[in-house]
Amino acid sequence: MARTRAATVVAILAIGPLMRIAALRYAVPPGMPSRTGCDACGAPLGLTRPWPALGPTARCGRCRARVGPPPGTVELALLAAVVLLALVGPSGGALPALAWWLGWTIPAVFVDLAVHRLPDRLTLPAAAGTWLLLGVAALDAEPGHWLRAAIGGAGLALFFASTTLLLGRRGFGLGDAKLALSVGALLGWYGWPVLLLGLLLASGLSALVSLALLATRRARWSSHLPFGPFLLVGTVGALLLAT
Repeated sequence: MARTRAATVVAILAIGPLMRIAALRYAVPPGMPSRTGCDACGAPLGLTRPWPALGPTARCGRCRARVGPPPGTVELALLAAVVLLALVGPSGGALPALAWWLGWTIPAVFVDLAVHRLPDRLTLPAAAGTWLLLGVAALDAEPGHWLRAAIGGAGLALFFASTTLLLGRRGFGLGDAKLALSVGALLGWYGWPVLLLGLLLASGLSALVSLALLATRRARWSSHLPFGPFLLVGTVGALLLAT
């Protein structure tokens, strides 16, 4: 037990800075170059100078301004991911795909919360790796698992993309569609009911939060909430309920 806890702490300390730098670099408006330094003083924030900007304190080493996601949030999300992997356990060999997906989706969600966009440099590797690892897992499972995952990923992405074309800003964004490539594949692997449950959870949570913001006058009917965080929570919730 002690070794497991120690390994968890080491993993969080090792992967946390990588997630932070991804969220920091890509949390910029569309069309803008990736961030490479502190917005307040311009100090470089690369991997060559990882602390304290890329640590849990999230502070620039020169001017002490806050940098990137709030302090401790990335590390807390990573800890939750480790707990999720432990609870889901080895199910049909899909655990590596789930770990890969979480590693790319968590920083993507922080970017979505900050600037309402899901960058291709995070969503596309998440999709490619998830599909590949599920294909490897299918070698020791029934072939129908991977076929269902492929149909689920492609179908969900096409559905999201079609709402963008038909409804514009009222539909899902193209970033959501690219994230759906991996979400649909991952949930589809576990079965059509799990995929449907994940979508219902994500949509229901989004609706509840929207109503709460409207009731407290923190948003208007024309406001646009980022859907990436709800996709993450809905996927995690569906997997926990299904296992």
